[in-house]
Parts: sequence; structure tokens; C-alpha cells
Amino acid sequence: MTSPILDIRHLSVAFTQDDRTVQAVREISLNVMPGETVCVVGESGSGKSVTSLATMGLLATSATVQGEIWFKAADRAPVNLFSLTPDQRRAYRGGQIAMIFQEPMSSLNPVYTCGNQVIEAIRLHADLSQEAAYGQAIDLFREVQLPDPEGMMERYPHQLSGGQIQRVMIAMSLSGNPALLIADEPTTALDVTIQATILELLREIRDRRNMAILFITHDMGVVSEIADRVVVLYRGRVMEIAPVYDLFAHAQHPYTLGLLNCRPRPEQHIRRLPTVSDFMQISTDAEGQEQLISQPLSVVSENPRFAPISLEDERRRSQQLLQQAPLLSVSHLTKSYPIRTGFLGRKSSFNAVDDVSFEVYPGETLGLVGESGCGKSTLSRVLLRLIEPTSGEVKFDGKSVFQLGNAELRQLRQEMQIVFQNPYGSMDPRQTIGSALVEPMVIHNIGGSTEQRRQKAIALLERVGLDGSVMNRMPHEFSGGQQQRICIARTLTCNPRFIICDESVSALDVSVQAQVLNLLKDLQQDFGLTYIFISHDLSVVKFVSDRIMVMNQGKIEEIGAAETVYNHPTRDYTRQLIHAIPDAKLEDIRARQSLRPTLVE
Repeated sequence: MTSPILDIRHLSVAFTQDDRTVQAVREISLNVMPGETVCVVGESGSGKSVTSLATMGLLATSATVQGEIWFKAADRAPVNLFSLTPDQRRAYRGGQIAMIFQEPMSSLNPVYTCGNQVIEAIRLHADLSQEAAYGQAIDLFREVQLPDPEGMMERYPHQLSGGQIQRVMIAMSLSGNPALLIADEPTTALDVTIQATILELLREIRDRRNMAILFITHDMGVVSEIADRVVVLYRGRVMEIAPVYDLFAHAQHPYTLGLLNCRPRPEQHIRRLPTVSDFMQISTDAEGQEQLISQPLSVVSENPRFAPISLEDERRRSQQLLQQAPLLSVSHLTKSYPIRTGFLGRKSSFNAVDDVSFEVYPGETLGLVGESGCGKSTLSRVLLRLIEPTSGEVKFDGKSVFQLGNAELRQLRQEMQIVFQNPYGSMDPRQTIGSALVEPMVIHNIGGSTEQRRQKAIALLERVGLDGSVMNRMPHEFSGGQQQRICIARTLTCNPRFIICDESVSALDVSVQAQVLNLLKDLQQDFGLTYIFISHDLSVVKFVSDRIMVMNQGKIEEIGAAETVYNHPTRDYTRQLIHAIPDAKLEDIRARQSLRPTLVE
């Protein structure tokens, strides 16, 4: 009988701060077999990362831990990691048990080359010379399929793309030949195409080394691609544990059903996405204990809010939109940056946006999709004149954006707004929410008196699903989804007609993402808004968009109706983006699992 390599028993973790105790993990039990991938899935705050940090022994000193974590190294008896001294724990950490963190750039030292950092990790766990460690580092770079391994040894982290940095982190984690790899959201910040290659790489390494993986994510699409078994966490508790096929085919817990159904599916045609709250509600009993109330799946599926949209209705709406005069017209727009190339540093230029032309119509959502570096964000900033173009023309409601003076430009920016990817970075951390919402109205002389502006701010907060009582709170007191709702409310204070959403849901949990996407659709209908919706995730773009524009290396690959671009793409690049979307089809999950060895406990 094969025994688990990792066996977590009744783990509880609490944090105490300012006489307040937060129970992050509650009586969690799970195990991982040799060569198996167990996915721990749940929203932010579910206890996923705390569980992984407890396993690695990296919890803060304010943590109170109960339970046991047993680890069985090769040819050794199982050991309870909590019974080890700090020095003994270090013998396992990074060697027998390795970890990949969510943000690879923050895990690497920016002043050392990638090669030096991997060599350091190798020599920390093995008695090797510098020369031998150098050779092993190159072998690891080859194993993780980095191009030009010798050249990568001499590069610094900022000189690599996000996918390449993550491959360096994987190589570093493999340097101690671990039996267990903990991957904490390793693909969340990556494009879908890069995500697909990283998942394939992890599968290959797992099978080649017979390495166990504890994979942490909030994305059920990723779970379908890599998991053997799935552990679903909610507010620090285990809701469900099942083999991956059984979970997707016959999920038992309403929270699991919510996670499975709230992600946009490209083949769907629905007006709104269901959210976790549509599958369950939380009530509090007389003793203050939370109780989950399940909503039958039939009730959700028959809800008219989630009724499908006919293709005929979509075509009719598209025709009506295109019969109008365009609100935004872009002609031959180019944005170049000077660079130096060659040994002598000859001056050259790089076109981040390269001769782009398109139109956006009133009330339309134009989805803009492409990988990182394709020019999406640069284009959005040029449209708003946050950066100046090199050449070309942009007209908003018939007026040339690039010929406006300062006063006219300020008036234009009242009508053209942007919602950025990082909501916390978009707000002043020292400014209350109320001040952040009132300030744009003061700048643009909107709302009249101070009290009128305050009442409008409260009304907008309530419109985006928040209570007006939060006006005096600070940005750090809100979750990521709540912060993004606040940013959307702040955008609406200016009474805009046109909003650019630049990766505005990319960093959110899938359930919160569904809420924000539904909100954007509701606001468009209520306020008559026009959107450019930017994302690297084509499934999200298809759900929210009337038309889709695909960008690659600063140019437009193709543009057309969302349904047409997805089902009948004309360019290989678009097909590549579509192919990279995790589709979570049962037949694909069954096919992958049929190739996996039987893991016996």
C-alpha cells in the first residue's frame, strides 16, 4: 500500500492582532499521494495560502497553529513537521518540499542574475562546486524549456517576460529535487497562452520525476487541466473532496456548484453569470454560528435572469449598434518608443501601437484581447491622451482628441474614463472612500453643494452593491472585488459616456469576477455607457462584448462580431488564444485522467 507523502490532519490556524482573533483555517484534513496533483480551490480568504504556508513553516509569528502535518520523505519514516526545530525544518524546506509563489517577480532578487540565484539554491542543498552547480542550473533551465539557457543565466529578472520568470522559479524549486512541490497560484498573473504552457510543463515534470504537487488556485478551469483530486475550501473549512472528474460531473456542495458555474464559458449565450450567492446563502443561528442554506440547481438554472440569448437577438443588437455614427474613431494610430540596439547602441524605434484603425459605436462593448506586450494598455492610454501618440488621429464624438487645449481636454476626460487593473493602486491609501468619490465632482464642478455631491457618492456606492456607510473607511479595509466596485463608482461620478476597462477583472476571484461583469453590463444598460473592455482572457471578453478586436505585436489581427471571431477565427493567432482557454469539458478531463497511474492509499 502506498502511503501519503503529505498528510494534513485537523489543521487550524488563527491570527491575533489588536485583541482580535481571525480563524483562517478550521480543522482542515487532506493528503497528497506520491506523483499526485491535489488542487486546493476556493476564493480569496478561504485558507488556501495559509495552509500552504503552514506546510512550509512560513507562517507569521502571530499565528496560532493546531493539528499535525505529516511528511514522508523517500526511504524515511513519516515525520510531523510541527515537531521539528527551526534548523530541522530548514532541512526539508526548499529541498524535500519546495514552493512556487504567485508573483514570480517579487520572489527573485532584482540585483542578481537569474543564474546566480538558481546556483545559490542548488549549493544550499547540495555540496557542489560553483562549476558543478552552474552546469546543473543550465540543465534545470533546459528542463523547464527556457530558450537559450546559457544566455538566461546572465540575465536579470526584469529582462525576462512573466512566463520566463515563472520558469526560472520552477527551475529554482526543482534545484533540491523535491518530493513535494507546492504551487500557490502560479499562473494567475499570466496570459492564457503562457498559462497553458506552464500547466503542461508542470504535468511533464510531475510525471518525469514522480513528484507530488499541491496546487492552489481559484480557477476551476485550471483545476480541470491539472488536478487528480480536488479539495474545495470555503472560509477555512473543507466543503468537498473528490477526484477531478467526479467533482466536475457530480459536484455535491452548493459552493462547488457556484465556482463551477460562475466562470464564463465561450459556448454559452447568457445575459448574466450566476454567482456563488445564487447557489447558497449564509445565515446565523441563535448561537452566532454560520449556517449554509443550499439553493437547488434547478432553481438557479430556471431563473429567468440566466436565460440564454438567441443568436438572432445578438445579430439584431449588433446591426442596430453599427447603424449609428461612431462615438470613437481611430485612424492609423501609432505609438513608438526609441530604443538602442546592437553593440554600438544604434538608435532605433519600437512600435507599441502600429498603424491601428477601428471604430466604437454608442452603447457598444468592444472587447480588446491579446497577450501581454501586444499593445492593449498602450492603446488605451493614447486614446485618453495619458500618453501622446507618434502619429494618427482619434476622434471622440466628431472632435479630434489630439487637437484639444487643456481646458477642452479636461472636459473630454469627464466623458472618457478608465478603470485600471489594480484597484488598490488606483486609489490614494490615505484618502477615505468618500473623499475619493467626491474629489472628481469637485474638479469637474459636478453636483453643486458639498451635501449634494456626498449624496451622489452614496447613491453610486449603493448602485455598485456597497453600503453608503463605507464613506469614511479607507481603501485597505476592502477586498479586491469591493475596491474595484469603488473604482467603478468613482468613474461614474463624472457622468461619462465612454469607459475603458483595462484588465479590470483579471486579478479577481472567478466568483467576484462574475459579479463585476454583471455589474458592468447593468451599468451599461442603466447609464447608456460605451466600453472598450481589455483582457487577455478570450472567454471573459466574449461574454461581455458585442465585437472583439484581437491585437498582436501592436497590430490588429482581426475584428468582428464576438460570436464570429470565436467560432470562425481567420487568424492563427486568434486560434491559439482560443485553444489556450481551459474549457473544463468532461470528455477532456476523462481523457487526461485515463492516462494517469492509479494512486493507491
